Amino acid sequence: MSDAQSGGRRLLGQVLKTRKVVGEGQVQEALEAQREQGGLFGQILVVLGHCSNADVAMGLAEQAGLETVDLDQIGPSEEALEKVDASTAHTFGVLPIRIEADTLIVAIGDPLNTAVLEDLSFSTGMPVRGAVGDAERIAQLVEELYGAEESLADAIADAAASVGDHDSESAAASQPVVRLLNSILHRAIRDRASDIHFESFEDSFRIRYRVDGTLYEVESPPPHLALPLVSRVKVMSSLDITETRVPQDGRIELSIDGRPVDLRVATLPSISGEGCVLRILDRSAVSLDLRALGLAKAEEEALRDLVELPHGIVLITGPTGSGKTTTLYAMLQEANSAEVKIITTEDPVEYDIEGIVQVPVNTDIGVTYASVLRTILRQDPDKILVGEIRDEETAAVAVEASLTGHTVFSTIHTNDAPSTITRLVDMGIAPFLISATLEAVVAQRLVRRICSNCREAYKPDEDLLRELGPDSTQFEDSTLYFGKGCEECHHTGYKGRVGLFEILRLDAAMKSRVLKGGSTNELREAARASGMRSLRDSGLDAVLEGVTTIEEVLRETLV
Repeated sequence: MSDAQSGGRRLLGQVLKTRKVVGEGQVQEALEAQREQGGLFGQILVVLGHCSNADVAMGLAEQAGLETVDLDQIGPSEEALEKVDASTAHTFGVLPIRIEADTLIVAIGDPLNTAVLEDLSFSTGMPVRGAVGDAERIAQLVEELYGAEESLADAIADAAASVGDHDSESAAASQPVVRLLNSILHRAIRDRASDIHFESFEDSFRIRYRVDGTLYEVESPPPHLALPLVSRVKVMSSLDITETRVPQDGRIELSIDGRPVDLRVATLPSISGEGCVLRILDRSAVSLDLRALGLAKAEEEALRDLVELPHGIVLITGPTGSGKTTTLYAMLQEANSAEVKIITTEDPVEYDIEGIVQVPVNTDIGVTYASVLRTILRQDPDKILVGEIRDEETAAVAVEASLTGHTVFSTIHTNDAPSTITRLVDMGIAPFLISATLEAVVAQRLVRRICSNCREAYKPDEDLLRELGPDSTQFEDSTLYFGKGCEECHHTGYKGRVGLFEILRLDAAMKSRVLKGGSTNELREAARASGMRSLRDSGLDAVLEGVTTIEEVLRETLV
């Protein structure tokens, strides 16, 4: 909560001043930084070095009227510790303290994260109340009192033994199944997974994580655990567990390691049983900051210029999972200020950003991109984000919005920046309208970073140079790098990802070419002639800098 939005309660800055954590000058400095950059007031104080995360947590607790607890002064009771198993305590970052009037009191690190209390109430079968304590101290005590976290293999064995050899929806509520799913989620967050796949086959059940864009398999439970695990996911996401014939979409809000994580659930019936995929949206793992995207300095400045445009359309293009939404959010965060009204329409809203009005699309009741966009135009916005341009109607309304003095940001699916123009023409948008409104197209890909823990140097051989073709000359005398593979990177040689960008600004020459109805190849040649660096160029630069490998760039980019 910001210091400017109290909702009738004491301002966080006032609470922290009363607690003698910060002074008036530090509060004013944080408020000024918030006006310029946006963000949460408490987090800004921490970044400025004026207080700790624990100070902010205690201030928020006092502001919300929650109990606080000094874990150095009190000891948890054995009775309370027995109510929560080790896996749950580790996963959710909670510490049971005492039982009071048949209510379990647990220490939590984040006073705003009440979703964990509801889940604990379900798993313990009793009311649960939170008391705010230092998150780091909670983690230390959980480790001391419960020991190391239960392994995934042990959790699978316990669940398999408890459920037996018969499928049962009631098993979804059993403690071993709950613990197993908690372990799966915790490990996925720890391994920085973006998705968790539960896949049912005739004689097996497979669980896979997608990390840095690549799937890898984890320990697989026996097939008879498929129904209980998927049913448990459906219960947590408020889906109909009796309906297994049609796909369903849901959402789970959890606290993992003491921080809130949003899970988007999509179930899918198959001939071998029902499976599901969980998309993990961990706000703390994503930096909505242009400086954190891995842009070259010139590219970063180019995106900042696009943010400042008074009107026009800016499109981000790339395949699913290429980071388009993160780039758009980072650009909007750059523009987020008290002087600029920003409204988005998304399907779904992936991250809540303070200061921006975000509207979810719901096609089931007729709330489409085009209909919401028309409504947004009556809300006097300065900048608009449309989650995706999928059809002619949405594209036409985006053009209309641009012509009436708004800046419109959106995504579109094409192979590169120049082909976006021909895609809009194919949608039915006249070339003169494209020329009049489209200001820029940014194509992007994500490639895996070489693991810094096991990075080794090598000289490229002739076979590799031959594969690069005309681009090989710049590598002939270069030292390149690869990841040998280690525990930190799961022996893949890669850890984390970095973006490659292709930024096409439509200058007068390009707009003239668009008006003449140029083909994709002609537009691509004109763009390169005007100075556009291609995705391949961006990738090869990253290889020379030792950030990624040639194999990654060849896999993700075209010549």
